[in-house]
Amino acid sequence: MSYQFITSAKLPTRHGEFDIHIFENDEGQEHVMLTVGLSVVDQTTGTMTAPSSDDTSSQRPIPLVRIHSECLTGDAFSSLKCDCGPQLNTAMQAIQESGCGAILYLRQEGRGIGLTNKIRAYALQDQGHDTLDANLMLGLPADARIYDMCGPMLAHIGVNAVRLITNNPNKVAYLTEHGIDVVERVPLLVGVNDMNAEYLATKRDRMGHMLDKDFNTAIHLNK
Repeated sequence: MSYQFITSAKLPTRHGEFDIHIFENDEGQEHVMLTVGLSVVDQTTGTMTAPSSDDTSSQRPIPLVRIHSECLTGDAFSSLKCDCGPQLNTAMQAIQESGCGAILYLRQEGRGIGLTNKIRAYALQDQGHDTLDANLMLGLPADARIYDMCGPMLAHIGVNAVRLITNNPNKVAYLTEHGIDVVERVPLLVGVNDMNAEYLATKRDRMGHMLDKDFNTAIHLNK
């Protein structure tokens, strides 16, 4: 599957101003990148232009990057079933404070199974099944997300080394395997509450997310 850059503009937010870039794959699906302090590579000449900063790739710090898959319920509706909304907002704030970074916002709702199936899985979770088993009971993969759009997005801003905000080792592995140097993994543990504690425990115990002692501390503080 191929991806192409479509357009960009300024995006003021409560965290600060970003540049918003839209990409589209050959199936017409749109993905979003928010950037701060990063230059854009002119694809025709290979030179850098700087829409929001006079940094050059040789002068700027290693950017702080978050790969975030769309979560309508968490990002827009502030659902307490997951930690997605707090993760997105915390990452946006951290990138603004760092002055150099990007959010890669990928349109793959519900770990790639889509919104309708995600709500079907929610119904099974309401009956006591964990998030992984709910997907499997619907005949769906535990995690159907793909990250092949990340390379073109990062290439668009000339980035080949990142400080990656994630608890998910699969994201680190994917970028590393595709030539992006993950010089640091920055943990992101926010939004923990009684409603999503089991969801986060499933991420840790069954999906290999790196939460460990910080997760146990957060659960204790929220009780």
